[in-house]
Amino acid sequence: MERGAVSLSEINFDGIVGPTHNYAGLSLGNIASASHGGDPSYPRAAALQGVAKMRGNLDRLGVQGFLLPLPRPNTLLAESLHYSGTEPAALRAAPWSASSMWTANAATVSPAPDTADGRCHLTPANLVTMLHRAQEWPDTKRQLDLAFADREHFAVHGPVPPTFGDEGAANHMRLCEGHSAKGVEVFVYGRPGGRFPARQHEQASRLVARAHGLDPDACVFVEQNPAAIEAGAFHNDVVAVANEGVLFTHAEAFADQAGAYEAIRAAFPALEIVEVPASAVSLAEAIRTYLFNAQLVTRPDQSMALIVPEECRESEAVWGWCENMVASNGPIREVIPVDVRQSMANGGGPACLRLRVVCDPATVHPRFLLDEAQADLIESVIAKHWPEQIDPSDISAVDASDGLASDVIAARTALLAALDLENLI
Repeated sequence: MERGAVSLSEINFDGIVGPTHNYAGLSLGNIASASHGGDPSYPRAAALQGVAKMRGNLDRLGVQGFLLPLPRPNTLLAESLHYSGTEPAALRAAPWSASSMWTANAATVSPAPDTADGRCHLTPANLVTMLHRAQEWPDTKRQLDLAFADREHFAVHGPVPPTFGDEGAANHMRLCEGHSAKGVEVFVYGRPGGRFPARQHEQASRLVARAHGLDPDACVFVEQNPAAIEAGAFHNDVVAVANEGVLFTHAEAFADQAGAYEAIRAAFPALEIVEVPASAVSLAEAIRTYLFNAQLVTRPDQSMALIVPEECRESEAVWGWCENMVASNGPIREVIPVDVRQSMANGGGPACLRLRVVCDPATVHPRFLLDEAQADLIESVIAKHWPEQIDPSDISAVDASDGLASDVIAARTALLAALDLENLI
């Protein structure tokens, strides 16, 4: 296929928040997750917030995808942990994790214009650093294989081998003159040895780039700032996001900020940087409000909008900077707050909830593309079947209720049946 011959669209595939959404505090280095560990969660509200965000983007952008909750509780993982009642509560909670809702960690995606064979390549993330996430990739791959089954246009790989931790698109950015044009792919990795684990291994990123058949001259590998990781930026997308020719970043995102800019500009000379200085928004405040865990998108009129959590509007420093940015007549013309508070409390903003795939929508399995009727259907299933509230003790106690397990399994099954995707049960 000749590159550029087909006009491609960027499709955001959001994760539908699963019925086991809970705050067990399993994610070391995720400040929000740790600070809310032990709180009650509200799966129904969380899922409806996610669908509302998808509806908004469907209206703004004209196209929106989704991925489904994975089967939980994961009985195979639970059996392999050989519970006796003496294990930590975190081990009992892990099989219930709904963290696959954050599809930014589902895979790394390289669009067809960037790859040697002219197909869109996807590599599911192995997520080996955290037990509750390492269980995800086999079921994630099943969905990717189905949603992107057209092998003329897509290649779905196996995950990076263990030891090399890979956390997917949350540590990957793409710069291009337009989504249909050849781009430069930026891979951000961490160095081990700090207070919190560096979840993205440099060799994992390099392996993905080779597997996807990327032009080495169009790949940039950048080290994340260890201070950002220690402050709670467990993924790069907590401190930086890119869209087309724009890099929106905190001034302390990278280990060598000037060197990172220079390396990216050498591969992509048209780079436009929108940098937020620490004097305006501290690293801690940027992470608390998830200013950079935002969706930077190109609207049909070619203007860019930044979709941020509602928490940004509630921060005087962050919102003041956003208002000044828009007034400066730069590339980002609007900042749009959305309510994803249930996700935010567990450490995931608007960007965590979506995987960006640049492709022709006609090549995607249509049942994974949202329309208003599907959104209505998904909301009705959630309202009827998702639990209103889950306390961590409901899933981590030795005598955790079998009734809850039956309820959440039935809830997911009802959603798959409504969407005619029962083969994913």
